[in-house]
Amino acid sequence: MKIFCFSHLRWNFVYQRPQHLLSRAGASFPVFYIEEPVFGPQQDRLEIREAGNQVNVVVPYLNESGDRRDITSSIRELLNKWEELDGTPFIAWFYTPMALDLLDAFPEPALIVYDCMDELSAFRFAPAGLKEKEQVLISRADIIFTGGVSLYEAKKHLHDIIYAVPSSIDKEHFSKAQTVKNEPGDQLNIPHPRIGFFGVIDERLDIDIIGELARRRPDWQLVLVGPTVKIDPATLPAENNIHYLGSKSYDELPVYLGGWDVAIIPFAINESTEFISPTKTPEYLAGGIPVVSTPIRDVVNPYGVNGLVSIASNAAEFEEAVSGALQLKENSGWKNQVKEFLADMSWDNTWNNMLQKITRLLENKSTISTKKKEGLHV
Repeated sequence: MKIFCFSHLRWNFVYQRPQHLLSRAGASFPVFYIEEPVFGPQQDRLEIREAGNQVNVVVPYLNESGDRRDITSSIRELLNKWEELDGTPFIAWFYTPMALDLLDAFPEPALIVYDCMDELSAFRFAPAGLKEKEQVLISRADIIFTGGVSLYEAKKHLHDIIYAVPSSIDKEHFSKAQTVKNEPGDQLNIPHPRIGFFGVIDERLDIDIIGELARRRPDWQLVLVGPTVKIDPATLPAENNIHYLGSKSYDELPVYLGGWDVAIIPFAINESTEFISPTKTPEYLAGGIPVVSTPIRDVVNPYGVNGLVSIASNAAEFEEAVSGALQLKENSGWKNQVKEFLADMSWDNTWNNMLQKITRLLENKSTISTKKKEGLHV
C-alpha cells in the first residue's frame, strides 16, 4: 500500500498538519506528497526528492510558455509516465479539492481520504470553482477528517463517515522552550516584556489589534515570527516596538518561544478564520507560555472555557488580558492545568486514531469485494 497525497501546501513552507501526519504515515506506507506545479524555462518534468521517513516530495515542473488553460492535462501526462504507478494498491489523500482531476492519471485507489484542515474557499485568492470541486471530492471520498470541531460541525451533514480530528502537538519539541538558555541573535537584544506570535502573517491576522496594542503599550515589545504572504508588507503596522523577524524553521520555533513572556493569537474574526483550529495554541502552552487569543471558536472551546487561554476581542481587551497573562508564567496552578490538559495530546495519538479508522475501512471494503467475487449477497 502507498499513499499519494495531493496538497496545495509546499512541504518545505511551514511545518504543520500535513507534515506531522504524513511523516508518521511513512512508518506504515511509502508516501508521495504531490505539490502544485512550478513554472519556469525548463521542459516539463517531475522532480522527486526524499524528505525522510519514507516521504517523497513530488513537484511537477512545467514550461512557462505552455498552455496555462490545460495545466491539469500537462501534469496528468507526467504522472502517466511515472514508474510509481505500478499497480500497487494506494490511498489517495487530499488536502486540496483542486487536485481531484489528477486522479484520472491513476488506477482506481483503494481508498480516498479527504483531510479537510481548513475552509479553503474562504481564504484570500482561493481558486475559482473550489467549492464545486470540494462537493465532488466529498461525494467521492470514502472518509473525511476535519482539522477542528467547528469545521466538523459545518460539514458533518455532507458525509456518512466524517470525524473531527483537531490538530495536535509535538510536546517534546515545544517543551524545549521551557529550558532555553541561548537566545537567537535577532531576538537577543529585544527588551522584555515580549509578546510573541509565530505563524504565517496573512489576511487572517488582525493587524489593527497589533498596531493599536503596540501604541497603547510602548513598553511592551511585540515579536512576530513567520513569513508574510498574500498581504502587502507595507500595510503592516510599523511601530518601534513591533519586530518582524521573518520566517524560521520548525526546529527554531521553541528557541524563540522560550524568550517570550506571553504568546498571542490575534486572528481577525472573519470568514477566513471561522473554522480554523490553530495548532499554535497547544504549541504555545507546551512551551509554558501564557496565551491570549481573539475569540476563535476552536480556541474558546476547549482552551478558553478551561481557563488555559485568555480571550480578548479588541486591543483594549488584549491589553488587559496580556497584563493578567504576564503573571501566569510562574503560576504553578495554571502550569499544572496545562500539563494535565495536554497529557494525552500528541501527533502520534492523532495519527494512530486516524490510521485505525482507515485500516478498518480498508478491511471492510476488502471483505465486501471478496464476497462480491464469491457471488454472495451483501
